[in-house]
Amino acid sequence: MARKKSKKISVNTSGKRKTAVARATVRKGKGRVRVNGEPIHIMGPSLAQRKALEPVQIAEAMNRLGDVDVHVDVVGGGQMGQVDAIRTAIARGLVKWNGGAEGDDEELRDEYLRFDRSLLVNDPRRKEPKHQMGRGARKKWQKSYR
Repeated sequence: MARKKSKKISVNTSGKRKTAVARATVRKGKGRVRVNGEPIHIMGPSLAQRKALEPVQIAEAMNRLGDVDVHVDVVGGGQMGQVDAIRTAIARGLVKWNGGAEGDDEELRDEYLRFDRSLLVNDPRRKEPKHQMGRGARKKWQKSYR
Protein backbone atom coordinates (compact mmCIF):
# COMPACT_ATOMS: atom_id res chain seq x y z
CA MET A 1 0.00 0.00 0.00
CA ALA A 2 1.48 3.34 -1.10
CA ARG A 3 1.44 6.24 1.32
CA LYS A 4 -0.16 9.46 0.19
CA LYS A 5 2.26 12.34 -0.08
CA SER A 6 0.72 15.18 1.89
CA LYS A 7 1.64 18.71 0.81
CA LYS A 8 1.08 21.61 3.15
CA ILE A 9 -1.57 24.18 2.24
CA SER A 10 0.58 27.07 3.46
CA VAL A 11 3.64 27.76 5.58
CA ASN A 12 3.99 30.76 7.91
CA THR A 13 7.43 31.99 8.98
CA SER A 14 8.98 35.15 10.37
CA GLY A 15 12.27 37.03 10.31
CA LYS A 16 13.65 39.83 12.49
CA ARG A 17 16.39 42.43 12.23
CA LYS A 18 16.78 45.27 14.75
CA THR A 19 13.16 46.42 15.26
CA ALA A 20 11.84 45.17 11.89
CA VAL A 21 9.60 42.09 11.86
CA ALA A 22 8.62 40.30 8.64
CA ARG A 23 5.97 37.58 8.43
CA ALA A 24 5.96 35.42 5.28
CA THR A 25 3.29 33.07 3.95
CA VAL A 26 4.31 30.53 1.32
CA ARG A 27 1.57 28.74 -0.63
CA LYS A 28 0.99 27.13 -4.00
CA GLY A 29 0.59 29.69 -6.75
CA LYS A 30 2.17 31.21 -9.85
CA GLY A 31 5.61 32.19 -8.56
CA ARG A 32 4.81 35.70 -7.29
CA VAL A 33 6.66 37.42 -4.45
CA ARG A 34 4.78 40.30 -2.80
CA VAL A 35 5.83 42.61 0.05
CA ASN A 36 3.05 44.46 1.87
CA GLY A 37 0.70 43.70 -1.03
CA GLU A 38 2.97 45.07 -3.79
CA PRO A 39 5.24 43.08 -6.13
CA ILE A 40 8.80 42.93 -4.83
CA HIS A 41 10.09 44.30 -8.16
CA ILE A 42 8.58 47.71 -7.28
CA MET A 43 10.49 47.84 -3.99
CA GLY A 44 12.83 50.74 -3.09
CA PRO A 45 16.46 50.94 -4.19
CA SER A 46 17.69 48.20 -6.51
CA LEU A 47 20.26 47.08 -3.91
CA ALA A 48 17.51 46.41 -1.38
CA GLN A 49 15.46 44.59 -4.01
CA ARG A 50 18.38 42.37 -5.06
CA LYS A 51 19.19 41.58 -1.44
CA ALA A 52 15.58 40.62 -0.65
CA LEU A 53 15.44 38.29 -3.70
CA GLU A 54 18.62 36.33 -2.82
CA PRO A 55 16.81 33.36 -1.19
CA VAL A 56 14.45 33.10 -4.18
CA GLN A 57 17.35 33.09 -6.66
CA ILE A 58 19.24 30.41 -4.71
CA ALA A 59 16.12 28.22 -4.58
CA GLU A 60 15.62 28.71 -8.34
CA ALA A 61 19.21 27.70 -9.05
CA MET A 62 18.67 24.49 -7.06
CA ASN A 63 15.32 23.81 -8.80
CA ARG A 64 13.57 23.99 -5.43
CA LEU A 65 11.29 26.96 -6.05
CA GLY A 66 8.43 25.40 -8.02
CA ASP A 67 5.15 27.27 -8.36
CA VAL A 68 4.76 29.03 -5.03
CA ASP A 69 3.53 32.46 -4.04
CA VAL A 70 5.31 34.25 -1.22
CA HIS A 71 3.44 37.04 0.57
CA VAL A 72 5.43 39.06 3.14
CA ASP A 73 4.11 41.63 5.62
CA VAL A 74 6.83 43.73 7.24
CA VAL A 75 6.57 46.38 9.96
CA GLY A 76 8.98 48.47 12.02
CA GLY A 77 12.61 49.41 11.61
CA GLY A 78 14.32 51.14 8.72
CA GLN A 79 14.62 50.19 5.08
CA MET A 80 17.64 47.86 5.24
CA GLY A 81 16.51 46.30 8.52
CA GLN A 82 13.22 45.45 6.83
CA VAL A 83 15.06 43.98 3.83
CA ASP A 84 17.12 41.69 6.08
CA ALA A 85 13.95 40.61 7.92
CA ILE A 86 12.23 39.92 4.56
CA ARG A 87 15.04 37.72 3.25
CA THR A 88 15.15 35.72 6.50
CA ALA A 89 11.39 35.14 6.42
CA ILE A 90 11.41 34.10 2.74
CA ALA A 91 14.35 31.71 3.18
CA ARG A 92 12.81 30.04 6.23
CA GLY A 93 9.49 29.69 4.42
CA LEU A 94 11.05 28.05 1.35
CA VAL A 95 13.05 25.60 3.48
CA LYS A 96 9.91 24.63 5.39
CA TRP A 97 7.75 24.41 2.24
CA ASN A 98 10.16 22.16 0.34
CA GLY A 99 10.63 19.86 3.32
CA GLY A 100 7.06 18.55 3.04
CA ALA A 101 5.50 16.62 5.90
CA GLU A 102 8.80 15.19 7.18
CA GLY A 103 10.36 18.53 8.17
CA ASP A 104 12.91 20.85 6.55
CA ASP A 105 14.67 20.58 3.19
CA GLU A 106 18.23 19.81 4.35
CA GLU A 107 19.97 20.51 1.01
CA LEU A 108 18.35 23.93 0.60
CA ARG A 109 19.01 24.77 4.26
CA ASP A 110 22.69 23.83 3.91
CA GLU A 111 23.01 25.93 0.74
CA TYR A 112 21.48 28.96 2.50
CA LEU A 113 23.86 28.52 5.44
CA ARG A 114 26.84 28.22 3.08
CA PHE A 115 25.81 31.41 1.25
CA ASP A 116 24.95 33.55 4.28
CA ARG A 117 24.03 32.41 7.79
CA SER A 118 21.75 35.43 8.32
CA LEU A 119 19.35 33.98 5.72
CA LEU A 120 18.10 31.50 8.33
CA VAL A 121 19.21 33.00 11.65
CA ASN A 122 17.88 36.26 13.08
CA ASP A 123 20.50 38.91 13.89
CA PRO A 124 20.36 39.41 17.70
CA ARG A 125 22.07 42.83 17.71
CA ARG A 126 20.00 45.73 19.01
CA LYS A 127 20.57 49.45 19.57
CA GLU A 128 22.32 50.24 22.83
CA PRO A 129 20.17 52.48 25.04
CA LYS A 130 21.17 56.01 26.01
CA HIS A 131 22.82 56.33 29.41
CA GLN A 132 22.59 59.13 31.93
CA MET A 133 25.20 61.89 31.88
CA GLY A 134 25.51 61.76 28.12
CA ARG A 135 23.95 62.56 24.77
CA GLY A 136 23.88 58.96 23.61
CA ALA A 137 25.00 55.43 24.43
CA ARG A 138 28.71 56.26 24.61
CA LYS A 139 29.21 60.04 24.40
CA LYS A 140 29.36 61.95 27.69
CA TRP A 141 28.76 65.63 28.39
CA GLN A 142 32.02 67.53 27.94
CA LYS A 143 33.58 69.12 31.02
CA SER A 144 35.76 72.19 31.08
CA TYR A 145 37.88 72.92 34.12
CA ARG A 146 38.67 76.53 33.25
